[in-house]
Amino acid sequence: MPLAVKPPPGTAGKAWPAILVGFFVAFGGVLFGYDTGTIGGILAMRYWLDTFSTGYIDPATGKLGITATQSSEIVSLLSAGTFFGALTAAPTGDFFGRRIGLMVSTVVFTFGVILQTAATEIPLFVAGRFFAGYGVGMISALIPLYQSETAPKWIRGTIVGAYQLAITIGILLAAVVDHSTGNRMDTGSYRIPIAVQFAWALIMFFGMLLLPETPRMWIKRGKHANAAKSLSRLRRLDVDHPALVEELAEITANHEYEMTLGKATYLDCFKGTLGKRLATGCLLQALQQLTGVNFIFYYGTSFFQRAGFQNSFVISMITSAVNTGSTFPGLYMVEAWGRRPLLLFGAAGMAVCQFIVAGVGTGVGIGDQTAQTALIAFVCIYIFFFACSWGPCAWVVTGEIFPLKVRAKSLSMTTASNWLLNWAIAYATPYMVDSGPGNANLQAKVFFIWGGFCFICIFFVWGMIYETKGLSLEQVDELYAKVDKAWKSKTFVPTVSFQDVQEVGGQRAGSLTEIETMAMRKKSAQHEESALEGKY
Repeated sequence: MPLAVKPPPGTAGKAWPAILVGFFVAFGGVLFGYDTGTIGGILAMRYWLDTFSTGYIDPATGKLGITATQSSEIVSLLSAGTFFGALTAAPTGDFFGRRIGLMVSTVVFTFGVILQTAATEIPLFVAGRFFAGYGVGMISALIPLYQSETAPKWIRGTIVGAYQLAITIGILLAAVVDHSTGNRMDTGSYRIPIAVQFAWALIMFFGMLLLPETPRMWIKRGKHANAAKSLSRLRRLDVDHPALVEELAEITANHEYEMTLGKATYLDCFKGTLGKRLATGCLLQALQQLTGVNFIFYYGTSFFQRAGFQNSFVISMITSAVNTGSTFPGLYMVEAWGRRPLLLFGAAGMAVCQFIVAGVGTGVGIGDQTAQTALIAFVCIYIFFFACSWGPCAWVVTGEIFPLKVRAKSLSMTTASNWLLNWAIAYATPYMVDSGPGNANLQAKVFFIWGGFCFICIFFVWGMIYETKGLSLEQVDELYAKVDKAWKSKTFVPTVSFQDVQEVGGQRAGSLTEIETMAMRKKSAQHEESALEGKY
């Protein structure tokens, strides 16, 4: 069923407040995208290389440059920071709340930007990248969490997917700013692109002051009145409106059912269906990185420059623009097609493109003009497939598959998986691609590796990704409790009301299906009893 602009018929209240809130929070992706995107251009800036070089002469250019070790350290330290930041997001989001947690993350990010702007040598620069990365890591886990807990279920995928759109906009803005300042022969060449990030941080911080905490966070804290006020703001309904009371009651009942199973520890995240969901989320985020997209955005400018391409900064702008533009159809397809079909479509398309790029670059050689044109064309087609599928959809799926009691913990670990692989790729790529002693000198052959992982993605989606389109977060919990195979999830129809489950006590030893059966029997008995009373 195609994505509707309006809520489904019979939906009470207004959708636009929650949609606006979700789209504003997605703005945090600009911090993420811009920070990761700007470094590729900075590493190719002549003034930056002259200033930060420790005397190394790049054999490809014959000029001052940085070693593969220094390059991997500078790029990967941001990813190392994001890994630890993502793990910190869970206790931060649970202790401060989702809203304040995002504001704290922005402050940490700003400290990192200050260090990078002030730096004139590599040690201070990489320290700044670590702290900026720490803030980005916290943000990258908390944003999908906030969005998933506030968005209406009928458009949740599009709202969470907008986070990826904001990331691509950040990468595009970074490419434009890098291109504008790249030829300057003063500190403005790199300080201007870095300092622009202060604006993104201020918008995010002060904007969050105006937004509500998520209703599910208030329920988690046992503050029902606050949850009602928050949901009232998001749905534009009175706190005593029947539709709002019903939605809040279902969230509350689901949470109380979860609590009958005991409080969640990190160890619990690895058990039963929670462990299955965690494995799905971690592998999904890891494979998103192993498709090779960040090779293009981290090292694309310098790679194309060394390969003899003219105007490598312009190529970076083109790939970034394709990345942004291609995310828009993805926001439609994630709800129109569903999660599984979209991820399968993207994985197959990416695999074909990567193998073509690898074949052309290796067989013909990237020095040939025709080969260069074909390579850029298929890199752009590859980016289209990524940006409309695995880019947004990975965040959508991980944002909606976990129950409330472990959502922050599990999301922090899935996001950390993304950043761990991001770090590994950022660290290893210079050694894999560059020439020189001890390096693999793969050049275009590296695309065979990315293509291989894209092929693995097809089988992963088929075997592991459940279809969650159109389900509330509470119904996703029921899906995993009842359906044991991912490919069977398409036919799932929810039947559990957690309010009924709550009425029979949510018995600790019983499965969800058993408790639902008891609830149905109880309702049937009550109905028969009422009928008998009416008879007499």
